[in-house]
Amino acid sequence: MSAETPVCQLLERQSTDYRGWLWVAPPRDRWLEEGEGHLLSADQTLLSAWREGGRGASSPFAMDELAPEGVVLFWPKAHAQGEWWLLWLCARLAPGTPLHVVGENQGGIKRVLKVLAALGLGCRKVDSARRCSLFASRLDRVDIDPDAAWTSFEAEGLTLVSHPGVFGHGKLDDGTRLLLAQLASSLPNQGSVLDMGCGDGIIAAWLARRGLAVTAADVNGFAVEATRRTLATNGLEGEVFHSDVYAGLPQTRFDAIVSNPPFHQERAVDYGPAGRLIAGAPERLEPGGQLVMVANAFLPYPDLLERAFGGFEILADDRRFRVYRAVKR
Repeated sequence: MSAETPVCQLLERQSTDYRGWLWVAPPRDRWLEEGEGHLLSADQTLLSAWREGGRGASSPFAMDELAPEGVVLFWPKAHAQGEWWLLWLCARLAPGTPLHVVGENQGGIKRVLKVLAALGLGCRKVDSARRCSLFASRLDRVDIDPDAAWTSFEAEGLTLVSHPGVFGHGKLDDGTRLLLAQLASSLPNQGSVLDMGCGDGIIAAWLARRGLAVTAADVNGFAVEATRRTLATNGLEGEVFHSDVYAGLPQTRFDAIVSNPPFHQERAVDYGPAGRLIAGAPERLEPGGQLVMVANAFLPYPDLLERAFGGFEILADDRRFRVYRAVKR
């Protein structure tokens, strides 16, 4: 199997023997998934794919002790998250462990030189091709706690805990603000609600404060941890699951599903998660239950809602965002 993504194609041509190495936050690529080594990722889709293939895979929030031969860090779009991964690896793995950092040039990989220098870690450029670059270094102890990346801010009378790479990091998204403005009049005062794509937990906490029984889910492990911290910080109750849409949830039905679903995977547009959210919602709702979601106005969700529910209504439209409601009949 040949590498499919540019970053993996660059790695594939290296002379380094990557067997026994730790792959950190990689993209989907069958060259990796059918090869050797252990995955470290906060993405539940990746974790599930590797585990289903019999491969070792861990989340940074539930990881056994590892002593890899080396580490390959795939530099993410969110640079602050890349810096967190570096700090986490330096804190958890043995000093001197070989480190390779790879990424797309337009994704900001070249700034890794300055990041590593600021941490006191040496660095050299190994290769470049396919508009990607590969750098080599070694891990060492640094005097910065990875937990310092967790921050908090105030919104809607709640204290929200956030982390680099979580949607809306450090601020309340305008689409979510429009959604919240509609929920008070569209949801019942009691019952069970699923917050799908929970991010920093603003919707889950808002619903829990109102007295609803809240379940929250996100494919991003950083978002799952952020939502758990947000609920705890505000003294609120709720169950939070690391789940790729409905795949990791108990077989439970809800009185409502609320969502501000993502439509990007890194820089690419990806309607897949939102499409699965809409298509699967009727099976997850009680009779009379409703899906309330916000989306950018240009996204093609009306056809999906019509197909899944047989109809829908628009609760709000500010030309940038629309809030949709569809009811299970």
